[in-house]
Amino acid sequence: MTIDATDRRILDELQRDGALSAADVATRLGLSNTTCWRRIQQLEKDGVIRRRVALLDRTALGLDVMVYVHVKLRSQGRDALAQFERAIRDRPEVLDCCTLTGEWDFHLRIVTHDMKEYEAFFLDHLSKIPNVQSVHSSIAVTVIKESTVLPLARG
Repeated sequence: MTIDATDRRILDELQRDGALSAADVATRLGLSNTTCWRRIQQLEKDGVIRRRVALLDRTALGLDVMVYVHVKLRSQGRDALAQFERAIRDRPEVLDCCTLTGEWDFHLRIVTHDMKEYEAFFLDHLSKIPNVQSVHSSIAVTVIKESTVLPLARG
């Protein structure tokens, strides 16, 4: 799969506004509707475009607390990592979960309505996951930049 400059321009438009139709993108980029539609279809087929979603304003929805959490496990074997992943994967308050190199095993981004809700998540779920050795939580005070736009330009 080769992604050329035109594909990057299409992707840039779509990641800034996923509700754009192929015709809208074509107009913005000076492409024919058919060419643009075919390219978008191919990008979707190839998995470059995974899905189109609405990005919601969490504070407008009362989700005022964002917590960054680092988790260290007692054991880092394949089974221990998989067990933690299973326990955390379907938790709706966990927006992101990544394995890490270095001191911590996992990094999570968690969103809740308030601190009581985070405390309940921590006490009732996170701290009860087998093999969790330590948890370090940092509360986000001010969001300086928050984006889903990937840097597509190539030098």
